[in-house]
Amino acid sequence: MEHLQYDFKEAGGETRTGQAYVLTGVVASGNLEVMMQPQNLSGACRFVIDTAANGFAASWQAVLEDFMRRHRPANLLVSINDHAASPAVVSLRIDQAYELLTEK
Repeated sequence: MEHLQYDFKEAGGETRTGQAYVLTGVVASGNLEVMMQPQNLSGACRFVIDTAANGFAASWQAVLEDFMRRHRPANLLVSINDHAASPAVVSLRIDQAYELLTEK
């Protein structure tokens, strides 16, 4: 297993949440689970990833940078348990969690 952590701070980022946390997905073959919760991180977002697929740090960073550009969130802790999901599935699950958390 590989453990990754990424911290991002989007200038002017904002997140308005309607819930204490959300959980999407399931850890199974080719999938992942995402837990997202508001947390005071001085405007930053932290992604903590445990993955069964080693050597994909650059792919993770690209997917997370895309999410940050599109949604401009702030003060979020995102915990991901991955079982070799493709970048498209990762993006889908993170978007799904954000939409549920912010009720958009």
